[in-house]
Amino acid sequence: MGTYSHLWSMAKKNVMAVLLGITISDRYVTFVSVTGESMHPTFTAADSVLQGDFVLAERRCLEKYKFLHGDVVLFKCPSNHKELFVKRLIALPGEWIQLPGSPKVTKIPEGHCWVEGDNAARSWDSRSFGPIPLGLIQGRVTHIIWPPSKIGQVERKMPEGRISPV
Repeated sequence: MGTYSHLWSMAKKNVMAVLLGITISDRYVTFVSVTGESMHPTFTAADSVLQGDFVLAERRCLEKYKFLHGDVVLFKCPSNHKELFVKRLIALPGEWIQLPGSPKVTKIPEGHCWVEGDNAARSWDSRSFGPIPLGLIQGRVTHIIWPPSKIGQVERKMPEGRISPV
């Protein structure tokens, strides 16, 4: 009976730990591996999960869509909701944005935002698919947690002259 009781106790503890982990990941924070070159130099370019930067994305910003220009956000790809993208938030709902290298100015519709990768030549972002619905955003990337040499807070930065006062 002692072995059965011990196994039952361990199983209950493991189930509780898994449920707690799922709750924290769903409501508060999540951890994501960044692959690809679209956010270089902010994140290390990599083609596999084991080589890229590992980041922490907080989800509390989703409660009232509390975002600022220059935040790095995690969002579902507009054309394939199984894919997650990491890009920099450039424009918020109702703002006018100057497209890079173009005289064209675009208004961001209500409930949408404009996102771009830091490495324009290697990024598939709003320049390709347009403004994204705020509902696709899964969190704000706040920290790099791997590799140890890059552990730290993710800098909020904004490209100059992109938001038009029109």
